Amino acid sequence: MTKDLQIQTTINFVKEQLEGAEGGHDWFHIERVYKNSKLIAKTEDVNLFIVELGALLHDIADSKFHDGDETVGPKVASEFLKTIEVDEETIQHVINIIENISYKGGNFKATFSSPELNVVQDADRLDAIGAIGIARTFNYGGFKNRALYNPEIAPNLNMTKAEYKASNAPTINHFYEKLLLLKDKMNTETGKHIATQRHDFMIAFLDQFYAEWNGEK
Repeated sequence: MTKDLQIQTTINFVKEQLEGAEGGHDWFHIERVYKNSKLIAKTEDVNLFIVELGALLHDIADSKFHDGDETVGPKVASEFLKTIEVDEETIQHVINIIENISYKGGNFKATFSSPELNVVQDADRLDAIGAIGIARTFNYGGFKNRALYNPEIAPNLNMTKAEYKASNAPTINHFYEKLLLLKDKMNTETGKHIATQRHDFMIAFLDQFYAEWNGEK
């Protein structure tokens, strides 16, 4: 099987697996990360095949939708890649990307690094900020039946990984606990450039949000 066919087969597999998924973690999220990964990869010295597979499979079984089990995604990805005859070294690299890509609170330390992970991680983080990021955040907040905002509940900027995963705070708090922190965590120059623009958009949104909340505009 050629690499082009392996990629297309992976696309078909991911679409099928994520049919009916929550709107912020569906095929269209994967597609945006896939496109951004290829854009960023143009200016980085990476193995594009690994970048593409990592982007397509990074959320194949997000732990948020599997009772917090972080082993499901790597297992599903590994078993699938074997069926399309991807070599073991590439499979392990893709698994490492899946296991280390996510933001799990400020105290989480990754156990793996590679240029390919840097690219896919930046692409995934870009989809968490800006206009799309705002839409995804409120979509997920609604999915979890969270309050939009509660002035009496302050953001927690010192959560452990477990606390971050278990948090049920108002959706606005998520901007301070994650989204506004991502700009300074980007790995690549292209990622940093795009993130700055999207970060500024979120700041403008929050300014407008509070003005409307307080009856000032």
